[in-house]
Amino acid sequence: MSNTQRRTDVILIGAGVMSATLGVFLQELAPELRIRVFEKLANAGEESSNEWNNAGTGHSALCELNYTPEKPDGTIDIDKAIKINEQFQLSRQFWSFLVSRDLIQNPQNFIRTIPHMSLVQGEDNVEFLKKRFNTLSNHPMFRGMEFSDDPEKLTEWLPLVMEGRTFDEPIAATKIDSGTDVNFGALTRMLFDYLKSRGVEINYRHSVEDILRTSDGLWEVRVRDLHTGQVQSHTAPFVFIGGGGGSLPLLQKTGIPESKHIGGFPVSGLFMVCNNSEVVAKHHAKVYGKAKVGAPPMSVPHLDTRYINNEKTLLFGPFAGFSPKFLKTGSNLDLIASVKPNNLLTMLAAGAKEMSLTKYLIQQLVLSDDERLDELREFIPNARSEDWDVVTAGQRVQVIKDTEDGVKGTLQFGTEVVTAADGSIAALLGASPGASTAVHVMLEVLERCFPQRMNEWEPKIKGMIPSYGISLVDNPKLYEEIQEQTTATLGLDQVGAVPLPLTAR
Repeated sequence: MSNTQRRTDVILIGAGVMSATLGVFLQELAPELRIRVFEKLANAGEESSNEWNNAGTGHSALCELNYTPEKPDGTIDIDKAIKINEQFQLSRQFWSFLVSRDLIQNPQNFIRTIPHMSLVQGEDNVEFLKKRFNTLSNHPMFRGMEFSDDPEKLTEWLPLVMEGRTFDEPIAATKIDSGTDVNFGALTRMLFDYLKSRGVEINYRHSVEDILRTSDGLWEVRVRDLHTGQVQSHTAPFVFIGGGGGSLPLLQKTGIPESKHIGGFPVSGLFMVCNNSEVVAKHHAKVYGKAKVGAPPMSVPHLDTRYINNEKTLLFGPFAGFSPKFLKTGSNLDLIASVKPNNLLTMLAAGAKEMSLTKYLIQQLVLSDDERLDELREFIPNARSEDWDVVTAGQRVQVIKDTEDGVKGTLQFGTEVVTAADGSIAALLGASPGASTAVHVMLEVLERCFPQRMNEWEPKIKGMIPSYGISLVDNPKLYEEIQEQTTATLGLDQVGAVPLPLTAR
């Protein structure tokens, strides 16, 4: 292959939902750009985006209690909840655009309406939930939310959860019917099918080994073909690193100043999966509880109705654990290899400050099967061990960085974009809410990395995402219009609709 053939305009590393979303944006906004994708696994959406490796929740703060902390004065802070909800609306609009233009088909294969619920026990927690409900339900983005601490009503909402329960302490829940279950693995595969149909070159079983800056300002990406073992070099003026947990090591290879003083702490997860169809049929909701003290936000316990491989299933978890790998398919040396002279103090500072997290992970690591069942029984009192199997979920790498005010080793819970000063390379780090906000995050990448083209692209973006650049908080009427339109286009008003076979996509 000649150097000319190896030159392209855009290189996307990783075939997950983030690269897929950015690729579709660029294909729609600038179809003249030549895009090349490299993925070390055999198919798209096999790591963090895979349906078995994430919660499959359309995160919009309808049920996630960690997005609505209680302030010292006892009031509820809903700022983050509003922000997350608004970001998810961008995703709904983008997906709706793709469906309306027949660029992807059969949305019921990746998104379905599922009630979102919060469930708490204990007097203090019930009081917190009631205050949260009173605050959120007055906001247009959370209209339709219900609250109940009446066991009879809760039995109607959650028959499986209430069956066999003793009421030795108060219990309460909120419910909102407009929540969603999202199969991000299926969505990712749909987006890459579309990109392939438009001539985007997608290279599976290709592992990126190095990223270097060339003398003429391009980025040289050295890639090993895992079929042949051959290493080739590809150059492009723009590179996006969307490799999930593997993004940090690749970002470090770039040597850009923005990659310094950043570390990562990997957290693994397990889910319990119900194998009894009669039990699965008794539950239809995503039910989130409160995180234990010291637990990371990604470990909030939840009992989820999911649709995987077009079958209704029921998952509980996650149970956190520790693995030094940055990816499920990674190396046990990943964590050690990520420690560099420029981030050593950052990592050490985080270790000293996050003792509660360390203690929590150790406790989770030594849980027996019976102890996991006991935690499940807090949600399903009559749960039987023979009805549940344990599966390994995805690896998440929490970002550790020094803050702007000089505080070293701060653990960041969230999704973060790191870009070079000239916008020529960008990397996505972090975890939840992750895939749900893929459209918001990739718009941020476009704004940072292609500022000179945003005036040209803005009308096209507004055609895809009507609320782009507009605050939905300040425009409740537009919010309602968008909800109505995306609900119809994505088929979210078709309650009980059966997904089409995957072959019909």
